[in-house]
Amino acid sequence: MKRLIRQALVLFAALTIVCGVLYPAVVTLIAEAAFQNKANGSIIEGNKGSRLIGQKFTDAKYLIGRPDDGSPSNLNPASSDMKKLVAKRVNFFHQLDPSNKKQIPIDLVTSSASGVDPNISTQAAAYQVDRIAKVRDMSPALVEKIIKNHTTNRALGFMGEPVVNVLGVNLELDQN
Repeated sequence: MKRLIRQALVLFAALTIVCGVLYPAVVTLIAEAAFQNKANGSIIEGNKGSRLIGQKFTDAKYLIGRPDDGSPSNLNPASSDMKKLVAKRVNFFHQLDPSNKKQIPIDLVTSSASGVDPNISTQAAAYQVDRIAKVRDMSPALVEKIIKNHTTNRALGFMGEPVVNVLGVNLELDQN
C-alpha cells in the first residue's frame, strides 16, 4: 500500500511539473515570440485599454460602439424587454445628434453576444461621421479617413464583414 501511495505522489508531482509549469511556460514563450501583440492582450500604452475589448464611449465627440449597459444580450428580439432597451438606445442617439435623421444601424442599439465587442460595422461608423466632425470642428473627410485607418476588411477576402475598431478611431481622433 505504501508503495502505491508513493508511486501516486511521484506521478502527481511529475504531472504537476509537466502540465502546470513546463507546458504553460513553453506555450507562453512560443506565443510571446510568434504573436507578441495578441499574447499580451493588445494593451494600449497609458492605461487606455485593449484593442480587443470594447470600451464605453458616450461623449458626442467620440465614435460610439455597441452598447454596454450591463443588459443581457440573449433577450428574444421580440420580447418587450428587448424592445424597451432598443427604444432607450435609439432615444440616446436621437438626443446625442438630433439633426441626424438617418436610420440607426442595428449594432448601435443591440449588444454583442459577449458584451465586449470592440468593433462596429462600417455603416455604424458612417452614421456617426457628421456628428463627430461637427463637435470636433473637423472636416467629415478627415473623420472618414481616420475611420478608414482603423477598418479591418473581411478575413481572407470573403469571411465576415468589414469592421471598425472603436478604440483605435477614438485614440486617433484625440491626437488630431
